[in-house]
Amino acid sequence: MQKLPKIGLPIILLAFVLIIFVSKSSINIGYGEAGVLFRTFGKGVVTDEAPLSEGFNIIAPWNKVYVYNVKQQEFFEGNMQVLSSNGLEISLDVSVLYQPVYNELGLLHKTKGENYVNIVLIPQIRAVARSVVGRYTPEQLYSTKRDAIQNEIYEETQKVVENQHIQVNAVLVRDVSLPPAIKEGIERKLIQEQESLEYEFRLEKAKQEAEKQRIDAEGKARANRILGASITKMILKEKGIEATKALSTSPNAKVIVIGSGEDGMPLILGGQ
Repeated sequence: MQKLPKIGLPIILLAFVLIIFVSKSSINIGYGEAGVLFRTFGKGVVTDEAPLSEGFNIIAPWNKVYVYNVKQQEFFEGNMQVLSSNGLEISLDVSVLYQPVYNELGLLHKTKGENYVNIVLIPQIRAVARSVVGRYTPEQLYSTKRDAIQNEIYEETQKVVENQHIQVNAVLVRDVSLPPAIKEGIERKLIQEQESLEYEFRLEKAKQEAEKQRIDAEGKARANRILGASITKMILKEKGIEATKALSTSPNAKVIVIGSGEDGMPLILGGQ
Protein backbone atom coordinates (compact mmCIF):
# COMPACT_ATOMS: atom_id res chain seq x y z
CA MET A 1 0.00 0.00 0.00
CA GLN A 2 2.92 2.34 0.69
CA LYS A 3 4.42 1.65 -2.79
CA LEU A 4 1.26 2.73 -4.66
CA PRO A 5 1.85 6.45 -4.32
CA LYS A 6 5.44 6.04 -5.51
CA ILE A 7 4.25 4.19 -8.62
CA GLY A 8 1.31 6.53 -9.24
CA LEU A 9 3.35 9.73 -9.18
CA PRO A 10 5.49 8.88 -12.25
CA ILE A 11 2.37 7.81 -14.12
CA ILE A 12 0.73 11.11 -13.34
CA LEU A 13 3.84 13.01 -14.41
CA LEU A 14 4.07 10.97 -17.61
CA ALA A 15 0.42 11.61 -18.42
CA PHE A 16 0.93 15.32 -17.80
CA VAL A 17 3.97 15.41 -20.10
CA LEU A 18 2.05 13.44 -22.73
CA ILE A 19 -0.86 15.90 -22.61
CA ILE A 20 1.52 18.83 -23.04
CA PHE A 21 3.33 17.06 -25.88
CA VAL A 22 0.07 16.31 -27.73
CA SER A 23 -1.20 19.86 -27.25
CA LYS A 24 2.05 21.27 -28.58
CA SER A 25 2.23 18.76 -31.42
CA SER A 26 -1.21 19.39 -32.92
CA ILE A 27 -3.18 22.33 -34.22
CA ASN A 28 -6.71 22.62 -35.51
CA ILE A 29 -7.09 25.07 -38.40
CA GLY A 30 -10.58 26.45 -38.94
CA TYR A 31 -12.78 27.00 -41.98
CA GLY A 32 -11.35 29.42 -44.52
CA GLU A 33 -7.95 29.46 -42.82
CA ALA A 34 -4.47 28.14 -43.58
CA GLY A 35 -1.33 27.81 -41.50
CA VAL A 36 2.27 28.88 -42.11
CA LEU A 37 4.77 26.57 -40.41
CA PHE A 38 7.81 27.97 -38.62
CA ARG A 39 10.54 25.39 -38.00
CA THR A 40 12.48 26.46 -34.92
CA PHE A 41 15.45 24.17 -35.60
CA GLY A 42 15.22 24.43 -39.37
CA LYS A 43 15.16 27.31 -41.85
CA GLY A 44 12.42 29.21 -40.09
CA VAL A 45 9.35 30.07 -42.17
CA VAL A 46 8.46 27.29 -44.61
CA THR A 47 8.01 28.84 -48.07
CA ASP A 48 8.63 25.86 -50.37
CA GLU A 49 5.71 23.75 -49.13
CA ALA A 50 1.95 24.23 -49.27
CA PRO A 51 0.37 25.89 -46.22
CA LEU A 52 -1.24 23.71 -43.57
CA SER A 53 -4.85 23.15 -44.58
CA GLU A 54 -8.09 23.19 -42.62
CA GLY A 55 -8.62 20.60 -39.91
CA PHE A 56 -6.33 18.72 -37.51
CA ASN A 57 -2.58 18.92 -38.21
CA ILE A 58 0.36 17.26 -36.40
CA ILE A 59 3.57 19.26 -35.96
CA ALA A 60 6.73 18.95 -33.91
CA PRO A 61 6.15 20.49 -30.47
CA TRP A 62 9.05 22.94 -30.85
CA ASN A 63 7.66 24.36 -34.13
CA LYS A 64 5.08 27.09 -34.45
CA VAL A 65 2.13 27.74 -36.80
CA TYR A 66 0.83 31.17 -37.87
CA VAL A 67 -2.83 31.00 -38.93
CA TYR A 68 -4.12 33.26 -41.72
CA ASN A 69 -7.61 34.00 -42.99
CA VAL A 70 -7.50 33.04 -46.69
CA LYS A 71 -11.13 33.86 -47.52
CA GLN A 72 -12.09 36.99 -49.42
CA GLN A 73 -12.06 39.95 -47.04
CA GLU A 74 -13.08 43.58 -47.28
CA PHE A 75 -11.05 46.61 -46.35
CA PHE A 76 -12.97 49.91 -46.18
CA GLU A 77 -11.29 53.29 -46.44
CA GLY A 78 -13.71 56.14 -45.68
CA ASN A 79 -13.24 59.88 -46.19
CA MET A 80 -10.07 59.42 -48.23
CA GLN A 81 -8.91 62.92 -49.14
CA VAL A 82 -7.66 63.29 -52.71
CA LEU A 83 -7.25 66.15 -55.21
CA SER A 84 -8.94 66.53 -58.60
CA SER A 85 -7.10 67.66 -61.73
CA ASN A 86 -7.78 71.32 -60.88
CA GLY A 87 -6.66 70.97 -57.26
CA LEU A 88 -10.09 70.67 -55.63
CA GLU A 89 -10.24 68.46 -52.53
CA ILE A 90 -12.44 65.38 -53.02
CA SER A 91 -13.50 62.81 -50.43
CA LEU A 92 -13.78 59.14 -51.45
CA ASP A 93 -15.25 56.11 -49.74
CA VAL A 94 -13.55 53.01 -51.15
CA SER A 95 -13.91 49.29 -50.43
CA VAL A 96 -11.27 46.76 -51.47
CA LEU A 97 -12.03 43.03 -51.73
CA TYR A 98 -8.86 41.01 -51.29
CA GLN A 99 -7.30 37.80 -50.02
CA PRO A 100 -3.79 36.39 -49.69
CA VAL A 101 -2.52 34.19 -52.50
CA TYR A 102 -2.92 30.73 -50.96
CA ASN A 103 0.18 29.02 -52.34
CA GLU A 104 2.32 32.07 -51.53
CA LEU A 105 1.18 32.37 -47.92
CA GLY A 106 4.63 31.45 -46.57
CA LEU A 107 6.28 34.16 -48.66
CA LEU A 108 3.67 36.69 -47.54
CA HIS A 109 4.37 35.86 -43.90
CA LYS A 110 8.13 35.97 -44.37
CA THR A 111 8.24 39.24 -46.34
CA LYS A 112 5.25 41.19 -45.00
CA GLY A 113 3.98 39.49 -41.85
CA GLU A 114 0.52 39.18 -40.37
CA ASN A 115 -0.04 42.95 -40.59
CA TYR A 116 0.29 42.91 -44.39
CA VAL A 117 -2.95 44.86 -44.93
CA ASN A 118 -1.60 47.93 -43.12
CA ILE A 119 1.90 47.48 -44.52
CA VAL A 120 1.02 46.96 -48.19
CA LEU A 121 -2.64 47.22 -49.13
CA ILE A 122 -3.78 50.42 -47.41
CA PRO A 123 -0.80 52.59 -48.51
CA GLN A 124 -1.05 51.33 -52.09
CA ILE A 125 -4.80 51.97 -52.32
CA ARG A 126 -4.31 55.52 -51.07
CA ALA A 127 -1.48 56.21 -53.48
CA VAL A 128 -3.30 54.77 -56.51
CA ALA A 129 -6.56 56.56 -55.66
CA ARG A 130 -4.75 59.92 -55.47
CA SER A 131 -3.04 59.26 -58.78
CA VAL A 132 -6.23 58.22 -60.59
CA VAL A 133 -8.52 60.94 -59.21
CA GLY A 134 -5.91 63.58 -60.09
CA ARG A 135 -6.61 62.92 -63.79
CA TYR A 136 -10.25 64.03 -63.65
CA THR A 137 -12.24 67.20 -63.05
CA PRO A 138 -14.90 67.44 -60.29
CA GLU A 139 -17.66 67.30 -62.93
CA GLN A 140 -16.30 64.02 -64.30
CA LEU A 141 -15.88 62.55 -60.82
CA TYR A 142 -19.43 63.46 -59.84
CA SER A 143 -21.25 62.37 -62.97
CA THR A 144 -19.78 60.44 -65.88
CA LYS A 145 -16.44 58.95 -64.83
CA ARG A 146 -17.13 57.13 -61.56
CA ASP A 147 -17.05 53.67 -63.16
CA ALA A 148 -13.88 54.57 -65.05
CA ILE A 149 -12.21 55.73 -61.82
CA GLN A 150 -13.25 52.54 -60.06
CA ASN A 151 -11.83 50.35 -62.85
CA GLU A 152 -8.57 52.30 -63.04
CA ILE A 153 -7.99 52.10 -59.26
CA TYR A 154 -8.64 48.35 -59.39
CA GLU A 155 -6.35 47.67 -62.35
CA GLU A 156 -3.46 49.78 -61.06
CA THR A 157 -3.71 48.41 -57.50
CA GLN A 158 -3.73 44.88 -58.87
CA LYS A 159 -0.52 45.54 -60.81
CA VAL A 160 1.19 46.99 -57.75
CA VAL A 161 0.36 44.15 -55.32
CA GLU A 162 0.44 41.13 -57.65
CA ASN A 163 4.12 40.48 -56.83
CA GLN A 164 3.52 40.98 -53.12
CA HIS A 165 1.50 37.78 -52.61
CA ILE A 166 -1.86 39.59 -52.32
CA GLN A 167 -4.83 39.08 -54.64
CA VAL A 168 -7.13 42.07 -55.19
CA ASN A 169 -10.56 40.89 -56.41
CA ALA A 170 -12.38 44.22 -56.72
CA VAL A 171 -12.27 47.91 -55.84
CA LEU A 172 -15.61 49.62 -55.21
CA VAL A 173 -15.97 53.41 -55.07
CA ARG A 174 -18.85 53.75 -52.61
CA ASP A 175 -19.13 57.53 -52.58
CA VAL A 176 -17.60 60.67 -54.09
CA SER A 177 -18.12 63.79 -51.95
CA LEU A 178 -17.53 67.31 -53.26
CA PRO A 179 -17.66 70.62 -51.38
CA PRO A 180 -21.34 71.75 -51.19
CA ALA A 181 -20.88 74.85 -53.40
CA ILE A 182 -19.15 72.85 -56.14
CA LYS A 183 -21.75 70.09 -55.94
CA GLU A 184 -24.63 72.58 -56.28
CA GLY A 185 -22.96 74.26 -59.27
CA ILE A 186 -22.46 70.92 -61.02
CA GLU A 187 -26.06 69.89 -60.34
CA ARG A 188 -27.35 73.19 -61.80
CA LYS A 189 -25.18 72.68 -64.88
CA LEU A 190 -26.44 69.11 -65.31
CA ILE A 191 -30.05 70.29 -65.01
CA GLN A 192 -29.47 72.98 -67.65
CA GLU A 193 -27.83 70.47 -69.97
CA GLN A 194 -30.77 68.11 -69.51
CA GLU A 195 -33.27 70.88 -70.25
CA SER A 196 -31.29 71.84 -73.36
CA LEU A 197 -31.34 68.25 -74.57
CA GLU A 198 -35.08 68.06 -73.97
CA TYR A 199 -35.62 71.30 -75.95
CA GLU A 200 -33.53 70.02 -78.85
CA PHE A 201 -35.52 66.79 -78.80
CA ARG A 202 -38.85 68.66 -78.92
CA LEU A 203 -37.55 70.92 -81.70
CA GLU A 204 -36.38 67.96 -83.77
CA LYS A 205 -39.69 66.20 -83.22
CA ALA A 206 -41.59 69.33 -84.37
CA LYS A 207 -39.42 69.49 -87.52
CA GLN A 208 -40.12 65.85 -88.27
CA GLU A 209 -43.85 66.37 -87.79
CA ALA A 210 -43.82 69.43 -90.07
CA GLU A 211 -41.93 67.46 -92.74
CA LYS A 212 -44.44 64.65 -92.45
CA GLN A 213 -47.34 67.07 -92.90
CA ARG A 214 -45.61 68.67 -95.93
CA ILE A 215 -45.14 65.28 -97.58
CA ASP A 216 -48.77 64.35 -96.87
CA ALA A 217 -49.97 67.67 -98.32
CA GLU A 218 -47.88 67.26 -101.47
CA GLY A 219 -49.23 63.76 -101.93
CA LYS A 220 -52.81 64.91 -101.57
CA ALA A 221 -52.26 67.82 -103.98
CA ARG A 222 -50.71 65.52 -106.57
CA ALA A 223 -53.63 63.11 -106.21
CA ASN A 224 -56.11 65.96 -106.62
CA ARG A 225 -54.35 67.18 -109.78
CA ILE A 226 -54.46 63.71 -111.30
CA LEU A 227 -58.10 63.29 -110.31
CA GLY A 228 -58.97 66.77 -111.63
CA ALA A 229 -57.34 66.10 -114.98
CA SER A 230 -59.17 62.79 -115.26
CA ILE A 231 -62.52 64.36 -114.43
CA THR A 232 -61.95 67.19 -116.97
CA LYS A 233 -61.30 64.71 -119.79
CA MET A 234 -64.40 62.72 -118.89
CA ILE A 235 -66.54 65.85 -118.85
CA LEU A 236 -65.20 67.00 -122.23
CA LYS A 237 -65.77 63.58 -123.70
CA GLU A 238 -69.32 63.50 -122.41
CA LYS A 239 -70.01 66.98 -123.82
CA GLY A 240 -68.54 65.89 -127.16
CA ILE A 241 -70.84 62.90 -127.32
CA GLU A 242 -73.83 65.07 -126.58
CA ALA A 243 -72.80 67.55 -129.30
CA THR A 244 -72.31 64.73 -131.79
CA LYS A 245 -75.76 63.38 -131.07
CA ALA A 246 -77.22 66.84 -131.59
CA LEU A 247 -75.42 67.30 -134.88
CA SER A 248 -76.41 63.89 -136.14
CA THR A 249 -80.05 64.79 -135.81
CA SER A 250 -79.68 68.15 -137.56
CA PRO A 251 -81.02 68.50 -141.20
CA ASN A 252 -77.62 69.57 -142.53
CA ALA A 253 -75.60 66.98 -144.50
CA LYS A 254 -72.44 65.70 -142.82
CA VAL A 255 -70.11 62.70 -142.58
CA ILE A 256 -69.51 61.19 -139.11
CA VAL A 257 -66.58 58.81 -138.66
CA ILE A 258 -67.14 56.81 -135.48
CA GLY A 259 -64.07 56.58 -133.20
CA SER A 260 -61.72 58.57 -135.39
CA GLY A 261 -61.43 61.66 -133.24
CA GLU A 262 -59.14 62.27 -130.22
CA ASP A 263 -59.89 59.93 -127.32
CA GLY A 264 -62.17 57.89 -129.57
CA MET A 265 -64.60 60.76 -130.15
CA PRO A 266 -66.62 60.74 -133.45
CA LEU A 267 -65.11 62.84 -136.20
CA ILE A 268 -67.52 65.13 -138.10
CA LEU A 269 -66.49 65.94 -141.68
CA GLY A 270 -68.02 68.72 -143.69
CA GLY A 271 -71.62 69.72 -143.93
CA GLN A 272 -74.16 71.44 -146.22
